[in-house]
Amino acid sequence: MANRFKEKSGFRIIVVGGGVAGLVASHCFQKAGIDHVVLERRAEIDPPEGASIAIYPHGARILKQLGCLDVAQADCEPCLRFKSRWPDGKLVFDDPFFDHIKNTHDQDILLFERRRYLRILYDTLPNKSYVRTGVAVRDVKQNAEGVEVLLSDGSSEKGDLVLGCDGVYSRIRNLMWNHADTVSPGRISSEEKASLETNWKCLVGTGPPEPGLGERDMTVVHDNRFSFLALTQPNRAFWFVFFRLDEPFAWPQRANYTVKEAEELAASIADHPVSDSLTFGHLWARCDRNMLIPVEEGVLKHWYSGRIVLAGDAAHKVTPNIALGGNSAMESVVVLCNNISRMLKEQGGVKPSQATIEKYLEKYQEAQRHRIWWIMKFSGLITNVQAWESSFAKFVALWVLPLLPDRSIALALSIIIWTAPSLEIVGKQSALGKRADISTIFKILGVFAVILFALYRSLPVVRSSLYKEL
Repeated sequence: MANRFKEKSGFRIIVVGGGVAGLVASHCFQKAGIDHVVLERRAEIDPPEGASIAIYPHGARILKQLGCLDVAQADCEPCLRFKSRWPDGKLVFDDPFFDHIKNTHDQDILLFERRRYLRILYDTLPNKSYVRTGVAVRDVKQNAEGVEVLLSDGSSEKGDLVLGCDGVYSRIRNLMWNHADTVSPGRISSEEKASLETNWKCLVGTGPPEPGLGERDMTVVHDNRFSFLALTQPNRAFWFVFFRLDEPFAWPQRANYTVKEAEELAASIADHPVSDSLTFGHLWARCDRNMLIPVEEGVLKHWYSGRIVLAGDAAHKVTPNIALGGNSAMESVVVLCNNISRMLKEQGGVKPSQATIEKYLEKYQEAQRHRIWWIMKFSGLITNVQAWESSFAKFVALWVLPLLPDRSIALALSIIIWTAPSLEIVGKQSALGKRADISTIFKILGVFAVILFALYRSLPVVRSSLYKEL
């Protein structure tokens, strides 16, 4: 059934970016029988960059639909404990967070080295010939009949739609903005472009396992305006140190930190405890890969213009403390695929017009934009509370969270998990765990009320942006 889309209409999508979103897009389009190509500017699909990625039950459901879950689960061990520590390394609480998620949703949170996860996504593609590496985009030409993507090697790819999955510094997003400025001046405002804000920078690293951090645990160390986060597997440790910027900035400004700046920042916290037996200097000395990066956050209002559409970090970027960025990218690709599949089915083999394409891109955008906006704010709240970003964030960390039931964070995340989309072409899927009983619903509502209050108090900008969203 699915293959008739390609055979009858000839509809073709050019996916730019071979990261998580781009590879998941290829999986989805192959399942749907939609012709496409994935363009990755790097020569290798799994470069030695980044640290870890966590896949929640709603992300795991997508992997199951794509036929990747068994391979993915065999590559990692379920995490066990969530430990929180004060600045002196003293243990505050030790929570079976991961068990709560597993017991509620019948699925473990999966933790991978990011490059290994990319390799799994690539290796499990039914047909790898859809992926081209070592080619960068120079320009995109579009008209009412289609698009042509001009590439760095002098070649080009032609199709009907360009999907930008090329990250937070998206080349495709810039080209989309240029197109919108030409055909509809003022539609995408400078204010919207500047909604991609950078309030944090982060030392990211990975290295050999550290017994002092546990074998399969997550550790958070609080401090004033910075925090430490570590996640461990039996064969690997991943860590992040978040620093609040004294002078936050927004697009188009971009920070490019040097190796020297990373080393100086690491030296400034070398003696800081990360457990009752380890200091950060020990981790830094043993790591085999590290870098200092800016941490952007923001959700654009417009995700498409003409025949260009965005997904993943190119359209929505969240802080990584609660690890929802990769999952959000996957689910946005799934929602886009659902809408394109519906469009092609309704066209009955006739190639859709640009107006028809834009109608379904609008449906995709509106289905995900508000959901991802709340996920961004929830992620930002966690980042602020962990780093005691303000006096109120510190109050929440010291006096509110310790008094909540130990399932509170897991319950809050269950709202996101239960309401997540899935790939429609595969058929009806499981409801991601047990149905909530009345007592659980009231607990979730109580936790959600606390979260809303904390958002309202600790993030003043949320109040004005909330009014705009609603």
